[in-house]
Amino acid sequence: MAGPGAAEPPPDPYRDTWLRYLGYANEVGESFRALVPVSVVWASYGVATAYVTADAVDKGKKAAAAAKPLEEGRTTRTAVAVVDTFIWQGLASVVIPGFTINRICAGSLYLMGSLTRWPLPVRKWTTAAVGLMAIPFIIKPIDRSVDFLLDSSLRKLYKNEEKPPSF
Repeated sequence: MAGPGAAEPPPDPYRDTWLRYLGYANEVGESFRALVPVSVVWASYGVATAYVTADAVDKGKKAAAAAKPLEEGRTTRTAVAVVDTFIWQGLASVVIPGFTINRICAGSLYLMGSLTRWPLPVRKWTTAAVGLMAIPFIIKPIDRSVDFLLDSSLRKLYKNEEKPPSF
């Protein structure tokens, strides 16, 4: 904890600014899958993957900068920061939410086809709305689950007691 008069750390551009929303691009793409060409959905995954990669590189640079130039373990700490961030973000921002929104949208389109007589365009737009509305509800549970998964597996392999950057 910083004492009075201590400077606040600068905001993390990948966590505390509008850039964070780029990590949700694939969920938006999945929400609109029934309405847009599949190439648009894949492009949304490209945007989200670029965000994940940029955040991992940023965390690696910060880990390298925090260590003394010839400090033992500097390379390992940098690699851990990059790998941990890339895996965490890849799972929490791309893979799991993309799959989740895809299944929510597929299920809602199927159910609306079975339970309503709405025209197909109405069902597709409603499916997109359902997908978009689900995004805020899935984020925190997925983030916590990925934290638990990594804390229970990969992070046990790290030799130092220092935890990687938290999300």
